[in-house]
Amino acid sequence: MVIVFILAALVVLAAFGALHWYAWRRLVRDTTAGPGTARRVGTAVFVAGPVLLFAAFGAERGGAPFWLQQVLGWPGFMWLALSLYLLLALLVGELVRPLVRRLVERRAASPAPATATEPVPVREAEPVPAGPKPTEPTDPPAPAEPTAPAAPPEPATSADPAPTAPSRRLFVSRVVGGAVAAAAVGTVGYGTYGVVRGPKVKRVTVPLAKLPRAAHGFRIAVVSDIHLGPMLGRGFAQKVVDTINGTQPDLIAIVGDLVDGTVEDLGPAAAPLAQLTARHGAYFVTGNHEYFSGAEQWVDEVRRLGLTPMENARRELPAFDLAGVNDVAGEDDGQGPDFAKALGDRDTSRAVVLLAHQPVQINEAVDHGVDLQLSGHTHGGQMWPMNFVADAANPTLAGLERHGDTQLYVTRGAGAWGPPVRVGAPSDITVVELASKQA
Repeated sequence: MVIVFILAALVVLAAFGALHWYAWRRLVRDTTAGPGTARRVGTAVFVAGPVLLFAAFGAERGGAPFWLQQVLGWPGFMWLALSLYLLLALLVGELVRPLVRRLVERRAASPAPATATEPVPVREAEPVPAGPKPTEPTDPPAPAEPTAPAAPPEPATSADPAPTAPSRRLFVSRVVGGAVAAAAVGTVGYGTYGVVRGPKVKRVTVPLAKLPRAAHGFRIAVVSDIHLGPMLGRGFAQKVVDTINGTQPDLIAIVGDLVDGTVEDLGPAAAPLAQLTARHGAYFVTGNHEYFSGAEQWVDEVRRLGLTPMENARRELPAFDLAGVNDVAGEDDGQGPDFAKALGDRDTSRAVVLLAHQPVQINEAVDHGVDLQLSGHTHGGQMWPMNFVADAANPTLAGLERHGDTQLYVTRGAGAWGPPVRVGAPSDITVVELASKQA
């Protein structure tokens, strides 16, 4: 088993190195005329980027000092996003490159229009009167001065002389490489802005057959995957809290992956959660990242901040039952989900809403007669085209879908894991409004 893991890691590293070599060749070697400062700087960037990326991963997983995680995190994880979109843009560039080369060659081969010259006006000779000419004494003619020989006419040339083949290749590489770099940097920059500005509010109406008429319009603010850590700190947490409170929900549900780090490092960053307010309280279930960060300590911390942890538990609210189960990542620690404990011996005539971090838990929710499951985990794929991978690994990527008699709603989450970048999967806080079919 260990040998298989090592071989798989070597294959991944080899592929990673090959892709970086390809990007370096196209963006650095092919766009520089020869060895020099520009090529040395570009090469240094393509060496330092992967080194910082692996250092950032190692620091986060190895429990390095928090300040070191912060120092390495931004350049390291941002390189991950940038290299992804550089590679995608380069693949598009390979399709465009022949067209650009043909255009340049056609322009260089086209003849230039001849230069037009103005006609010289010719004076007509004056008429000579008839009769003998009178003789007049004249001075002897002065000797003619020697004149310089006329210069031969210059051949007509084009306005832009045709470049040589090597210079044309360099020009095409620079045009395509510049467009590739601009597209990648612009995509990552916009994706970063979409995260750091804070999540937007999304509203969804979910009808429940068992919901009493008195609870029609009950609002649940659902937030997941905040991922407080070296990249997103207290300021981001405050934006999330302010956005949730601004929706004036009846209940708040935090469905996992609140943090990427220990209580010791991130306790101050999570402090704004104490400001969450809702008529029926705020509830929390663990995600897989809590089990990387000390789940028991974080359960105690969110309880201290005024949230109610739902560890395989159920609470009867006036209109429906609210249940929560631990994440499947807790199974290794003996703290996995227990649906029987959370949903057993309940009144099945009442509607039940389940908080569960991962959408894959929907199968057991269906078996236990859950009316609505609220989940996160997928990030909606976070960065296109990773949405195809996330969609293949989860029963629902994002949004509301029905599985048997159970409805599943998956939020894209508020934050981001790894690079704080989202492309094609905007962050959100969802206000789920329950609708009674009896209303």
